[in-house]
Amino acid sequence: MKRNIIETVLGGIVLLVAVGFIVFAFKSAGLSSGAGGYEVTAEFDDASGLTPGTDVRMAGVKIGTVISQRLNPETYFADVVLSIDDSIELPSDTSARIVPEGLLGGNFVELEPGGDIEFIEPGGAVEFTQGAINVVDLLGRFVFGAADSSGAPGTE
Repeated sequence: MKRNIIETVLGGIVLLVAVGFIVFAFKSAGLSSGAGGYEVTAEFDDASGLTPGTDVRMAGVKIGTVISQRLNPETYFADVVLSIDDSIELPSDTSARIVPEGLLGGNFVELEPGGDIEFIEPGGAVEFTQGAINVVDLLGRFVFGAADSSGAPGTE
């Protein structure tokens, strides 16, 4: 009987520690529902590597996060909803591109402001976008493209 009580108490402690880690992970990733800011939408031809919580940066500084993404059934592009800090006003000719964080890292959305005097309203859209670049595909094209142009028999 005494052994069952100890096992129950230890199980409760393990559950409390697990819940603490989950809360810490959500706060660290910025996935909590209390995130402020206004929403804008960007349409990408390839949104590989973006997930809810992915950083949105301008000049290397985090100014928001990706909230959600879905496939637009009419254009077959990815509609990505971004939450931007309220203190940042985006010119209407701002461009967005998906940039790799490093060779082995994930991707993030880089915003480059334009020079327009008009600003994107909350709920508006970023018009100029560039999707993710597939590095493995580029490397494959380079390797096989170099092999094709080497003058090997059968490549004429």
